[in-house]
Amino acid sequence: MKRVLCYGDSNTWGYISGTDHQRYDENHRWTKLLQKKLGQDFEIIEEGLNSRTLFSDDMRPGKEGRNGFTYLKPCLDTHDKIDVVVLMLGTNELKNEFNNSAEDIVEMIDKYVKFIKSNKSQIDKSTPEIVISGLPTVKEKTAYCKANDKYKGAEAKSEKLNMLYEKYCQENSIYYINNNDLETGIDGVHLTAESHRLLAARLAKLLTNL
Repeated sequence: MKRVLCYGDSNTWGYISGTDHQRYDENHRWTKLLQKKLGQDFEIIEEGLNSRTLFSDDMRPGKEGRNGFTYLKPCLDTHDKIDVVVLMLGTNELKNEFNNSAEDIVEMIDKYVKFIKSNKSQIDKSTPEIVISGLPTVKEKTAYCKANDKYKGAEAKSEKLNMLYEKYCQENSIYYINNNDLETGIDGVHLTAESHRLLAARLAKLLTNL
């Protein structure tokens, strides 16, 4: 059985656009759909967390522990042995408060890749393959994104980030899934149910042939 760790933010957790923390169920969330498509030869491990960043600390009350890098090693060791890590992170780093450029975010993902490649399994000293899942383009003109200028400038920045992610993966022999066409819902950030279905299909095709 191949074990696949899906490490991401609210779009991996399955946040339903425009709701107050409602989650897509097992018939609509991409991680669960991926499990159904791949069947018993794979185990899909869900590690999505709302507001998870790559490195930034979310200072809002109740949002402790959102820095994804601090949890990365405990997570890898918890689920050891892992055959593939799917990373889908970067959207929260686009928030205006963190003041990151697209280039800054690529440097962050590079640190993840290098760490994962260096973190050998305690069982057989192997390291997992890495897949970077591209992000949906943020639609910054929605009411949600306009709130406190939360995602000011993020639309163009997210488009650029996906281009840089793809270039980075090509240069470093990392698997990449292009998700530029995935639609977000009413809030402009979170995937629609149809986008969850499409993402699951794309990842299933890649993982089957990997």
